[in-house]
Amino acid sequence: MKVTSPDRQEPRTAKEPQQALRLEVSGLVQGVGFRPFVFNLARSHGLAGHVSNTSGGVLIHLEGGQGALEAFQRDLRPKAPPLALITAVRCTGVDSQGYADFTILASSRSSRPRTLISPDVAVCEDCLAEVCEPGNRRHGYPFTNCTHCGPRYTIVSGIPYDRPLTSMHRFPMCDLCRTEYEDPGDRRFHAQPNACPRCGPRATLAGPDGREIAAADPIAEAASLLHKGFVVAVKGLGGFHLAVDAENEDAVARLRERKHREEKPLAVMSPDLERVRLFAEPSPEEASLLVCSRRPIVLVPKRRPYPLARSVAPGSVTFGVMLPYTPLHHLLLAHGFTALVMTSANLAEEPICVTNEEAFSRLDGIADFFLVHDRDILQRCDDSVARVVDGRARTIRRSRGYVPAPVFLRTPVTPVLACGAALKNTFCLAEGNNAFLSQHVGDLENLESYTFFQESIDLVRRILEIDPEIVAHDLHPDYLSTAYAQGLTGVEKVAVQHHHAHVAGCMAEHGLEGPVIGVSADGTGLGTDGNIWGGEVLVADLHGFTRFGHLEYVRMPGSDAAIRNPWRMAASYLLQALGEGSLDFLCRTWPGLPPAEVEIVRTLARRGVNSPWTSSLGRLFDGVAALCGIRARTAYEGQAAAELEAAAGQGEAGTYDADLDLAGAPATASVGGVVRGVVRDLQDGVPVPVVSARFHNTVALLFVRLCEKARAETGIRTVVLSGGAFQNARLLTLLPEALRRQGFRVHTHEQVPANDGGISLGQAVVASAVVRRGMPPA
Repeated sequence: MKVTSPDRQEPRTAKEPQQALRLEVSGLVQGVGFRPFVFNLARSHGLAGHVSNTSGGVLIHLEGGQGALEAFQRDLRPKAPPLALITAVRCTGVDSQGYADFTILASSRSSRPRTLISPDVAVCEDCLAEVCEPGNRRHGYPFTNCTHCGPRYTIVSGIPYDRPLTSMHRFPMCDLCRTEYEDPGDRRFHAQPNACPRCGPRATLAGPDGREIAAADPIAEAASLLHKGFVVAVKGLGGFHLAVDAENEDAVARLRERKHREEKPLAVMSPDLERVRLFAEPSPEEASLLVCSRRPIVLVPKRRPYPLARSVAPGSVTFGVMLPYTPLHHLLLAHGFTALVMTSANLAEEPICVTNEEAFSRLDGIADFFLVHDRDILQRCDDSVARVVDGRARTIRRSRGYVPAPVFLRTPVTPVLACGAALKNTFCLAEGNNAFLSQHVGDLENLESYTFFQESIDLVRRILEIDPEIVAHDLHPDYLSTAYAQGLTGVEKVAVQHHHAHVAGCMAEHGLEGPVIGVSADGTGLGTDGNIWGGEVLVADLHGFTRFGHLEYVRMPGSDAAIRNPWRMAASYLLQALGEGSLDFLCRTWPGLPPAEVEIVRTLARRGVNSPWTSSLGRLFDGVAALCGIRARTAYEGQAAAELEAAAGQGEAGTYDADLDLAGAPATASVGGVVRGVVRDLQDGVPVPVVSARFHNTVALLFVRLCEKARAETGIRTVVLSGGAFQNARLLTLLPEALRRQGFRVHTHEQVPANDGGISLGQAVVASAVVRRGMPPA
């Protein structure tokens, strides 16, 4: 197929000798309006030739005078469409073919795919205006999109990105849509999901039995049901949401009960920033993140008082807020809502529902009604979550809107599959300079999540056609991701220590090869000595690491039970720091603790039975939260630490004793002085906000001193911070500031999560470096 403009080609300058260039453009250049942009740019400079999609990106053949060719190349990057991301332009001189005009050719598949697939993008202002304009043929149409917006990754089954390889292949375009699709001057030129009410997907409302309910306007009827307090499952881009009116306390409580999500905050979707400001106080940076085309859930401070139901985000100082990103969302929220709870449609940690049939089955007894449509979701993709800290956007969960845009690597890697961790799992497929992190898979603790993990790897491998030669995995033998890696054949397997992977992931994000001082702090990760690490200072490069220092070891009474019950960690820290009689303080703080269980914990900690040693900062946060009377038992991972952070007051500069044994190898930071200081303050009636602030200050001080010692011995001045503990905004502000005051260069996560959702990136670059150097796996 050849496409030309109906308009007359600008005359070419006859005075200049004609030259010809071949440009091979790599990056995010398909499905983003790049070919029509090239078409119009070439015409504006009086150039002839053609442009086409290939498996490697976009191929441009140009013919014209030298001045026009140079002007085209100058304009290519700065004037590219807003969603385009050019990573490389390879330019070679070729023979002129004597073209008389400039054309757009059909896509070709001449080689293995090297192009990038665009993430899903929020509906643009032009499309939204059409949806809202009475008399427009797309007025009220919930699937309106163009080249600059709409679904991408979630509807694709292969590349090149063309309609036959998307879930839109079953919707033949009507004559009007086909005319738009084939007109290079139209913003819907080659918009693969292009559709209208005549030819495209349609939304329907269904009852709890899955049968369609007749409704002239299914979206308006769904809105009416939400106002009445019903739970409605809403099909979005990457899966279903469970929706209720966020101002209706009874509806929110009912949703929590049905979903078995007793305390973890629920995300809300609000029509616009004006409505968001009724219940939250976004900073300018948070507001910018809310309105960006990726539309993540953004953690925004609560406004007090606020009109939303208290059970939306109990125990949290923030709301997780997002703005609508599809026309369907805009149409639904236009019916007088301040906000809707929009939480993933699943039970506990199961994967989000994506098909209508799956939703009818798995959400039976949870959703009262279903707002569905008939466009298939081919890639399951949860909402992304982000937070602004120190003026920078930090990704907490990298999924819809971000995936599958790659992290660009400074050093090319051998084709590698990294299988990630057990919690907040993502996997990573990397080759050359591109590392493709998967969407959020979740916690690999049930068959459904593990099946999603396996299917996603197979699907992404097929789409990207990356055939890994190396498979990286965590050291922990009981992780399902490790078991998957060990079951593969014909590949070189590399075990990567958990905290080294954390540090390496942040290094890869910033193009660092090391050596660096890596502070890796989280809840759990198997160390090379068989203990549970989590408060580590490493001297590392991509090939390996030395454990320079760590937090003092303490017992985890009952192993995993200590994670779910922070009071157990508090008991362990008390016994180690203050002796047997100190448990009386804990029992006074939590009078409801069963005496028999307290005695069991005492025995486990003393004898070391089912009580592994841990250096985890996450467990220390848990223990201090329990000592402060904040949380004895948790309903979700990280709850105690998050609530201890939320409790911290402002303006407190005090610290507790920060004892360091710098003579040992590795150096050790004692936590006994910290625990004794916390208990002393609490006994003296010091308010919990002051205690929490002093504790945070002390943690930062401990790691600064360890980093100073590491610099003194190695000369390294670059520090990398990684691990789930750095989701804590207070710590992520305090520690970098303190390190910079001491002359360190500090790097923190922005593109990928600091938590285990970013660990697969580190595994990938470490495994490739290890194999290339010929070192034995860990």
